[in-house]
Amino acid sequence: MKQIFLGLTTTPGSDWREKIKEINRFEIKEIALFPTYLVPEQRQEPYALLEKTDLENIIFTHLRSEDMGSDEINYLQKQFHCELFNIHANKNRIILSAQPELEKFRNQIYVENAGDLDPLEEFAKHYAGLCIDFAHWEAGKLQKDESYKLFPETVKKFEVGFAHISAVREKLIFVSWDEKHKPHYDLHTLDDLKQLDYLKKYAEYLPDILGIELENSFEEQLNIKKYLEEMINGK
Repeated sequence: MKQIFLGLTTTPGSDWREKIKEINRFEIKEIALFPTYLVPEQRQEPYALLEKTDLENIIFTHLRSEDMGSDEINYLQKQFHCELFNIHANKNRIILSAQPELEKFRNQIYVENAGDLDPLEEFAKHYAGLCIDFAHWEAGKLQKDESYKLFPETVKKFEVGFAHISAVREKLIFVSWDEKHKPHYDLHTLDDLKQLDYLKKYAEYLPDILGIELENSFEEQLNIKKYLEEMINGK
């Protein structure tokens, strides 16, 4: 049985403050956290607001490897019992082996398929395994990204700790969160549940923990979660 968790995203179109208010309103106890668009001083606000809710666990956190150190990871573990983390595998990201202070978290950090896949395997060797973003995978195939032809073989080589789920459209669209201003098939905002149907192609690859990476409100994500559960778990 796959577990599906609502996601608190911080991309430009995400009203994360309002979503935090929804935690108690809908008695949400566990979420996935994506603080990837907030610099250190900005992240203090959502942490403080989350502490005031009845939230019990953060299942996993998407790390900003350029500015999230051991103190912050320790905080997330102590305050929200978060034991799983992921980072991107872009060439300009920091490799843990070069950060002695983060060495102790090596077996809790998974590498996401995002951006350039060339360094993915090399990065994954330094970490616990892979975090699959299925929307990135589907978009890579739609855009005929050659690097994704070998991705199924890469997946077989590593443990998949958990995954991200976003929307995928049939046509390219520009999105607010891409600083390079490129059009995307994969989106962080869903406006039709059928934009999740691509996941049926990846049933054999789905891990036990799945986090919704969408800007949609938690009220909307509860319906999205139900749709995913029916699709994936048949319930």
